Amino acid sequence: MSTSGDGQRTDAVGRPDARSRWVRLTGALMRPARSFRTATRTPLLQVLKSAVAAVLAWLVGSLVVPGEAPIFGPIAAILVVQPSVNQSLSRAVERSIGVIVGVVVAYVAALVFGAPSWLILVAIVVSLLLGWVLRFPASSTVQIPISAMLVLSIGAATPGYATARIIETIIGCVIGVIINWLIVPPVALQPAHDAVAALGREVAATMEGLAVVLSSPTDVAFRTQVLVEARLLRPMQYKAQAAIDAAEESLRFNPRRNGQREQIAGDRALQERLAVVVTRVLGMARALNDHFDDSLHREPMTGAIAEELRRAAHDLRLVMVHADLPTGEAEVLGHEEPLLTSPVAALTPDSAHWILIGSLLEDLRRVREEIVGAIDDPHAR
Repeated sequence: MSTSGDGQRTDAVGRPDARSRWVRLTGALMRPARSFRTATRTPLLQVLKSAVAAVLAWLVGSLVVPGEAPIFGPIAAILVVQPSVNQSLSRAVERSIGVIVGVVVAYVAALVFGAPSWLILVAIVVSLLLGWVLRFPASSTVQIPISAMLVLSIGAATPGYATARIIETIIGCVIGVIINWLIVPPVALQPAHDAVAALGREVAATMEGLAVVLSSPTDVAFRTQVLVEARLLRPMQYKAQAAIDAAEESLRFNPRRNGQREQIAGDRALQERLAVVVTRVLGMARALNDHFDDSLHREPMTGAIAEELRRAAHDLRLVMVHADLPTGEAEVLGHEEPLLTSPVAALTPDSAHWILIGSLLEDLRRVREEIVGAIDDPHAR
């Protein structure tokens, strides 16, 4: 028995032994299954809330509508328990409307045509088209044919079956909303806070990288790295915006929302200012990449622009400190007061650089306006 260069165990003639073959076989069989797995789990609390809501919906449905297994109630309760109370309310309304319309379709179809087997297929097609015509959301559109099919296949010959299923569904929806409201609904403020902080840190670091390019000789690799980092600011901006939207969603109808809205309003205000700064910093990085030459750092104006970029990076971190955002650079701020005190005094640039210098000055002006405005804005603190 020996081991090959890739760590695989082999027999005397160099073939993989039985254990290695088994490992490779099981790995090949499990590979398709792994593609269905997600990188993150549904929070355990939400799973437990769904279970509690389903059990209660079954028990209450059995008491209110005895005689039939109350399957519509637990299904509705499980689907209604969502990450936020607002989403639960929306899903409850959609689910209820879908069930009611589906039951009505099945009742009318059975009343007109009786109970032939082909009627189920016709009801499914009619239900889907009805949801499309009425512009129902996807969850309601899918629920209509499901409800119609169940009513026609199970309860067509049972008096009162359709009405009982509507009652069960409403009970399940109500219980799902109540459970989601009572058992500690999650407030997604920290992910939004962290995303805005990460964006602010990267914007400040990119401005310092641009200052280095403007003030000292650099190689192509360093300038390319600065440009790549600037381009990565845009997806970070979208991520921060999505995180703030999710945080605001989690606060709607949430009993824990008191005292939280001010924080998310501050994060929203800062993110909107950072979005403008991202656009300008990205423009500066592109302009430098397109119009750079080795004599640029000897231009008198570039040194002043580089200094203003460093000051802007400092003041942006200061804004983050005021907003209780982790800067990652708190120990190197050096000054506790803003450094962007006055605009740059423009000098006549070299004829080979005047377009680039003018572009950088305009972008720097907008960067300065946003950062100084954030310092003076109470929502950013």
